Amino acid sequence: MNEPEAENTLKNPILEMRGIVKQFPGILANDHVDLELYPGEVLSLLGENGAGKSTLMNCLVGLYRPDEGEIYVRGQRVDIHSPKDAAALGIGMIHQNFKLVQTMTVAENIILGIGALPFVPDMDAVSRRIRELSARYSLQVDPQAYIWQLSVGEQQRVEILKLIYRGAEILILDEPTAVLTPQESHELAGVIKVMMAEGKSAIFITHKMEEVMEFSDWVRVLQHGRLVAVKRTAETSPQELARLMVGREVLFRLEKRAGTPGETLLELRDIHAEDDKGLPALRGVSLALHGGEILGIAGVAGNGQRELTEVVTGLRKVRQGRVLVRGEEQTNRSPLTMIKAGISHIPADRIGMGVVGDMAVSDNLVMKGYREAPLVEKGVLRPRRILKYARRLIETFRIATPTPQTRIKFLSGGNIQKAILAREISACEGLLVAAYPSRGLDVGATETVRKMLLEQRDKGMGVLLISEDLEELLTIADQIAVLFEGAVMGVCPAQEADIESLGLMMAGVRQTELASAPAIA
Repeated sequence: MNEPEAENTLKNPILEMRGIVKQFPGILANDHVDLELYPGEVLSLLGENGAGKSTLMNCLVGLYRPDEGEIYVRGQRVDIHSPKDAAALGIGMIHQNFKLVQTMTVAENIILGIGALPFVPDMDAVSRRIRELSARYSLQVDPQAYIWQLSVGEQQRVEILKLIYRGAEILILDEPTAVLTPQESHELAGVIKVMMAEGKSAIFITHKMEEVMEFSDWVRVLQHGRLVAVKRTAETSPQELARLMVGREVLFRLEKRAGTPGETLLELRDIHAEDDKGLPALRGVSLALHGGEILGIAGVAGNGQRELTEVVTGLRKVRQGRVLVRGEEQTNRSPLTMIKAGISHIPADRIGMGVVGDMAVSDNLVMKGYREAPLVEKGVLRPRRILKYARRLIETFRIATPTPQTRIKFLSGGNIQKAILAREISACEGLLVAAYPSRGLDVGATETVRKMLLEQRDKGMGVLLISEDLEELLTIADQIAVLFEGAVMGVCPAQEADIESLGLMMAGVRQTELASAPAIA
């Protein structure tokens, strides 16, 4: 292990994890991992998807019990049996996969499990406090909304607000900015810095190297469940950290040759649609996507991206307008009809919509092809053919799984995403709708996903790419459209776009008004 020359000798650690071991069937997730966290400091925890980062933190917050090892908080050895124990010790975590009750409101989720509240809480006071925090930290969300009514980005805001509301002293943030705009990420950075100045500490799990360099004081790198490096952030670089994570050089910017757009695969004409609350979500959206082209959709979470993908994939009805696929009318058709029209869908919610967790990896991989030969013959599924087909996709897309029969919920988030990509790309017949396909992935997996999307474009497919990562859109998209409150603010070639102009459009400035808009400070 590459240890630093000098540890922090000025302060005693607020948290120590010594020799942590955690195993799952066929997987050694943590192999004698050590960790130290000091007051007022931020530790970045890096590693590929499946390296054991989230598992280690789940041991710390009481969701898992380590098989071996010890945990010390403020110098005292502790036994953490549940999240309630962790909360009592001042430990709070924002999880990559949300821990929210879908049928409860935002306010109810935020106070759920707080023992100090009255038997009948003053929900008006709770809502007022949430609105204050929402405004202060630019994490806008309606306290009275039900979780099932919120987009993925809005649900992530609820998780962040829950942590802030409860005043944790040791913060664990697992990909907290994955669904935030650069402006919102900057606001979160300010929140973290204020908390650190108050003596609080944080463990930051992220795959965004610029955040590692900006937020953290120390970096620990995991590889295959083992601690392989400890670095002082000021003494390392994104290139070195990426190499330590994946064991090879990583390209931070892909080479993209000019596309050759073909026929119009998808055309949206004056689309109006409502959200789950019955409120307008899409307001007169008109867009066109051609074969051999990646059309990127930019915007702050909750501005119609979810509804747009659902309209295109048949999951949501339109109130007005037309959806044309290869010139044929497909308005308000069923999801199965849209699949037969050649549309594949990589959903934003990979756990809730993308896979069935209790089913095998192989079964999840054939969810699009099980109706057709050779996987089915005379109406009967052929298990051996399914297994052979799954093994081919696992090898082609480099999905790390103990066996094809392993339940997919035991895979890391990155490998679940690779399984979804494998299924959707292999079944795609022209049009791929990809919602946040690289969200939460490590730098190596992100590079792989982006290469895959470019490969599909170069094969003549049309890719509708929804992303809040402006760097991603500028890197691989050919055209970028910006949504604000369900309306298109503008569409421009990616090679002519810049972050300032896109940011202004994301804030509601129309493309035609950019010349007269004030510059971003």
